[in-house]
Amino acid sequence: MYIGANVLNNTTEWQVEAYQTGRFIEVSSKDLAGKWNVFFFYPADFTFVCPTELGDLQDFYAELQGLGVNVYSVSTDTHFTHKAWADASETIKKITYPMIGDSAHTLSANLFGVLDRKSGLANRATFVVNPDGEIVIVELTSDGIGRNASELVRKIKAAIYTRDNPGEACPAKWAQGAATLKPSLDLVGKI
Repeated sequence: MYIGANVLNNTTEWQVEAYQTGRFIEVSSKDLAGKWNVFFFYPADFTFVCPTELGDLQDFYAELQGLGVNVYSVSTDTHFTHKAWADASETIKKITYPMIGDSAHTLSANLFGVLDRKSGLANRATFVVNPDGEIVIVELTSDGIGRNASELVRKIKAAIYTRDNPGEACPAKWAQGAATLKPSLDLVGKI
């Protein structure tokens, strides 16, 4: 999948099962419309790097909710396996965002294209989708490399800012409240 791809308007409707704080829920394409959404793909439950990433993301979940951002972790495990993992792991027990079970590969293969067909597992990938359904951030890493949720939050704040302020751009290491750039002919070669 690529930046600018529209994952809401160019696809058929879908619905998947998820586990969230002691209950099973359904998540559908209708839940995403008009909202900022993060899809945080990881290879499998009961593994090593994955719980560290999911726990790190949980540490920033309230902040993301405050920004109006939905968060969904996604693996090719079932929603039942997610519950068993939460029952077994203190780290996963703390997760309050939906954990999607994508055993039918609805999201990992069909919608986002991050399924490793050899293993049947999702690649370690993050997608941020804006309220128009367009992918604005993509991160794909090797299995052994964990992601950093604080950097994801920074990028999401920049994406929200640039959507709300057309014609402005956020430079490297931009933080909320810092100066932005206004690309123009006068700026070429002067940075």
